[in-house]
Amino acid sequence: MSRILQPQPSAWLVFLIIVHTGSGVSANIPPSPTVLDQRLAAVRDLLVHLDRSRQLLVLTCWSPAVRYALWQTVREATGAARFVRFAAVDEHQLPWHDRDQHQIVTVVDLSCPGTDSLLESATQLLYYRVRWIVLQSALEAGTAKGWKNCTEYPLLERLPLLISNELFYYCTDPSTGRHLVRQLYRLSAGTSSPPGPVYEEFGVWESQSGIRVAPPTVRPPVTSVRRQNFQQFQLRASLVVLHNETLNHLDDLHDKHIDTISRVNYQLTKSVAHALNATVRFSIVDSWGYRDPHTDRFNGMVGELQSDLADLGGTSMFFTQDRIKTVDFLSMTTSTRASFVFRAPKLSFTDNVFVLPFDQYVWYCTVSFILLSGLLLLVVLRTERRYKVSAGGDNSTSTATGLSDTLLNVFGTTCQQGSFIEPKTAPSRCLILLCLVVLMFLYASYSANIVALIQSPSTKIQTLEDLLASRLKTGAEDTVYNRYYFRHETEPIRKALYERKMRNKDGTENFLPLAQGVELVRQGHYAFHVEKGVGYKLISETFQEEEKCGLQEVEYLKVIEPYYAVQKNSSFREPVRINLFKLREFGVQGRENTLLYTKKPRCVGGSSFIPVSIVDVWPALVTLGWGYFLTITMLLGEQLWVRVRVRILPAEGYFQQ
Repeated sequence: MSRILQPQPSAWLVFLIIVHTGSGVSANIPPSPTVLDQRLAAVRDLLVHLDRSRQLLVLTCWSPAVRYALWQTVREATGAARFVRFAAVDEHQLPWHDRDQHQIVTVVDLSCPGTDSLLESATQLLYYRVRWIVLQSALEAGTAKGWKNCTEYPLLERLPLLISNELFYYCTDPSTGRHLVRQLYRLSAGTSSPPGPVYEEFGVWESQSGIRVAPPTVRPPVTSVRRQNFQQFQLRASLVVLHNETLNHLDDLHDKHIDTISRVNYQLTKSVAHALNATVRFSIVDSWGYRDPHTDRFNGMVGELQSDLADLGGTSMFFTQDRIKTVDFLSMTTSTRASFVFRAPKLSFTDNVFVLPFDQYVWYCTVSFILLSGLLLLVVLRTERRYKVSAGGDNSTSTATGLSDTLLNVFGTTCQQGSFIEPKTAPSRCLILLCLVVLMFLYASYSANIVALIQSPSTKIQTLEDLLASRLKTGAEDTVYNRYYFRHETEPIRKALYERKMRNKDGTENFLPLAQGVELVRQGHYAFHVEKGVGYKLISETFQEEEKCGLQEVEYLKVIEPYYAVQKNSSFREPVRINLFKLREFGVQGRENTLLYTKKPRCVGGSSFIPVSIVDVWPALVTLGWGYFLTITMLLGEQLWVRVRVRILPAEGYFQQ
């Protein structure tokens, strides 16, 4: 048989057929040609409409001849090779971990022993990703005849055929006698939970013409689009609320900076329920949910989704690696992030403004000019002294000058202090005049830049490394997620930021109320980690116009924007996701975010005059201090040297010298 079923090399998919003969199993159903053709035709005609299916898994007790005929029929009908696999009626044969579950169509025959137990053990495979074709022929006096009536399927009414299932079964309408392809779904796994089971007619099957499907205008082909009426079914949503007062203002804009993300998603959850013709019941929790490493269970909202206490995560949450295995993330509903927000400090707070006016090459040229001018002036003065050249016939000997004198003279000229050396000849006068003119332009440019730089904000703090190295103090809003992420961060820079700037030496932590943190930002030299849309609301209300200029942000959390979540492998996943996308496309999501979130305030008032403080002139004071220190050190050194020489050398010889 394996040689007969071997596909040709030109086939674009490999066929694997595992033949189960089973002792005495297929002998219960005689090989009637009419019945066999009817079964094969039913599977073939339905596969034509299931275009996403590429694999066929047949879990029946059919004989090898019937299986081979099915393979040939499917191949001829679809016009292409399919991956067909035959196996025994056993739950271990189900595609529990197949990565291509969405392409598998499983065929079962209720007339085969063990099929009932197989379907009851399938659980989530009945409504998640896998498609099913269920057949059952009526038996009369040992011969198979037709399909059973549509009312004779009690097993299907007991199975958890939730709203996302794609299980098709054949039956005969007792009133009209037509062979129908039907589907059955319910909104809750409990058989007695309202509303009751909903029956859908996929099409009418005829042995000659195949399946006649209702027009697309009447019946949309996609299951998640077609089943949008939940008939007032009550959805369970978990909502994170950190302040009890928020429960009184979920539907208004009072104190909209408190629990903003929950209030936005509260409105979107109600809109989704309205679009699905469902009701929603909210359960209130005080945490998004974090994993306990000992029990591997989550608390908060994720814990309720994990424990089947909620269907929807009513508050969007961060997309983290440990939550991917527990919940399904659907759509980004809140365009906000948490960052360190701070007023850009003055440039003198992060840099030495006295070295910034000139580029490094200008500094090189300036120093070179001073040295060269000092050397040339020394040469000219030495020449004048050697030849006793003077202006106006004055042949008096000029005072002897050295290199230190000329360099000090040029340096004084650079600082616009004039020249203490009186030039006697035209060359020396031209040289000093040239130095005065050139250095005057440099001095004017330097002074103008210093004034501008003292009033300029710094843009040096752009990353967490810059923030860690800066002198800014840091704090964070006192929320559950801030405390969790700051305390459990393992990345070196973020961990160092928490240990060196967020945690004090006495063991306290800089987790502050929102209003207090924003006030510290207004006072300056403070970075506050807060949800941006929330923080900007208070900033817009409490800051002066000039204080709104220069606001900067540095991100700390390594997460993307918050996402809406549902239970893992939930049957409501696709209907909810589609309606969330609709809310975004229709502008409802944008409206809720605009009403409750505040954007970064614009700088319209310009910057006010900033008085010069100690930090602005600190480099100059440090230079002056070092100058005093060196002067005193040299003075003490000279005095010590004189005393040593007095003691070592004879007094007469020393004074004679």
